[in-house]
Amino acid sequence: MDKIAATAGVSKRTVYNHFPSKEELFDEILNHLWARVTAEQETPYHPGLPLRDQMRRMLMAKMQMLGDDNFLDLARVAIAATIHSPERAQNMVARMGEREEGLAVWIRSAQADGRLKPVAPEFAAQQIQGMLKSFAFWPQISMGLPGLSDEMQTTVVASALDMFLACYQL
Repeated sequence: MDKIAATAGVSKRTVYNHFPSKEELFDEILNHLWARVTAEQETPYHPGLPLRDQMRRMLMAKMQMLGDDNFLDLARVAIAATIHSPERAQNMVARMGEREEGLAVWIRSAQADGRLKPVAPEFAAQQIQGMLKSFAFWPQISMGLPGLSDEMQTTVVASALDMFLACYQL
């Protein structure tokens, strides 16, 4: 609280006037950071465009977010905080699920257009995002590895796309 007050140029009492507890201040900081780092545009499905091109754009945007230092810092803080608060963990997992819903919506649209096999869209979306996160999120979070180079990001996305489309494209 002292550090936050000093950074804001106010007294600790002023901080407490706006936030009755450290937990409420922490939640507000997480909310603010979450909104900032996840403010990406939704990508609507386009029937006339190749699936690979559409998905590549979405997955490259996801890789950019996963490689963002602010996002990784937020994720580290959120993960550490959720260890002590199951309620906060449930809230963060729900938020992450909402943020990742766009790909499931896109998959559902491609299925309705007869271009992808029937599979639960949420399952397929989680599969492909898991492939990305295994390279561009968990190693950075759990082992402190540096973010992926642009070349490696492109390689990971291309490989994930190959596997996804080999499995689900009609």
